[in-house]
Amino acid sequence: MTGGWAQHQYGILLFILAVLGICLANLLSLRGMSSYSPCRGYPRVSVLIPARNEEESIRGCVESILEQDYPHLEVLVLDDGSTDATGEIIRELADRHPRVRALEGKPLPRGWTGKNWACHQLSLEASGELLLFTDADTVHAPGCLRSAVAALQEEGADLLTALPYQEMRTWGERLTVPILGWSTLCFFPLPLARRLRTPSLTVAIGQFMLFRGEAYRKVGGHAVVRDQVADDFALGRSVKGAGLRWLFLDGRTSLRCRMYRGLSSAYRGLAKSLFPAFGNHVLFFAFVWSWLAVVFLEPPLVLASGALGFTRSPAALVLASLEVGMSMLLWGLVVRRLRYPAYLVPLYPLVVALGVAAAFSSLATGLRGGGLWKGRPLPRPRLRWP
Repeated sequence: MTGGWAQHQYGILLFILAVLGICLANLLSLRGMSSYSPCRGYPRVSVLIPARNEEESIRGCVESILEQDYPHLEVLVLDDGSTDATGEIIRELADRHPRVRALEGKPLPRGWTGKNWACHQLSLEASGELLLFTDADTVHAPGCLRSAVAALQEEGADLLTALPYQEMRTWGERLTVPILGWSTLCFFPLPLARRLRTPSLTVAIGQFMLFRGEAYRKVGGHAVVRDQVADDFALGRSVKGAGLRWLFLDGRTSLRCRMYRGLSSAYRGLAKSLFPAFGNHVLFFAFVWSWLAVVFLEPPLVLASGALGFTRSPAALVLASLEVGMSMLLWGLVVRRLRYPAYLVPLYPLVVALGVAAAFSSLATGLRGGGLWKGRPLPRPRLRWP
């Protein structure tokens, strides 16, 4: 093994060690949403649910909100131009439950994404002191809202966002969705992010974002991120940038979500959101995902090459074995914490490969100027090259 190749392998090894350190720090510090003391009073909460073609999930989502053991809430559900039975289901729920209000979405203005426009309309109708934006494909445990409000109060937070339990019912979902939770726990130093006001260190999960109403309005709400595909990340960064307090929690025992249905849906979802989540920084995004491909795909390929007799350097095979072992440890920690299927640990190269492919598809879509989502064109991104 030459000196340059050895340095390259040691670089991979050191990088995985650093990622392992971040992951361990996150796992040790990430607090569960249901671990806080009871609420100090019950401020009125407006639960805001945008829905476009969600006939399979909207009923379960709304009914789970209605089952909350929280006394002061309203549920606003907006039908965002659905072409399936979503609107009918929403109106039926509103007719049966006085706490549910059904809203009809207005035509999409130029320069807005559909979801941001829907959330903006919902916010204008909300009367609560607290605003909970949640997706139509989420299901909330009965104590979810009470736990979230208690955490917000105890921490003095202006925005609380939580990592839900991800339901994955097909192989396509199991090989794509985990890249999101893995990336969050391995590459966002959450303890450091809580202490620093650096907006770029902020991660937010659009499936559950609980705002103080005054904080939401102070940062400009969804209007300020109207053209952002990764609106959750953009809003989280706006909160941090305004000097407000952001809180990220483990919500798996309180909230579950099935983001996608099958490989095609999951891949297109990742391709839509990964590049925007990086703020449309072209070179940085390309470097990060290229490096991740090298770090987590090259060592298994070296071992495969050795098994086939093409790589005969003992040192190269030993280092590759160490790298693969540490990567499996890293994935094992994430799989255990997030309750992913254990068989994903040895399959991590496939998960990473699909994530890298989706990332570069996302980059290509951004460079072409937008793409489509749920039948609507996405706004052209503002590319950043440095």
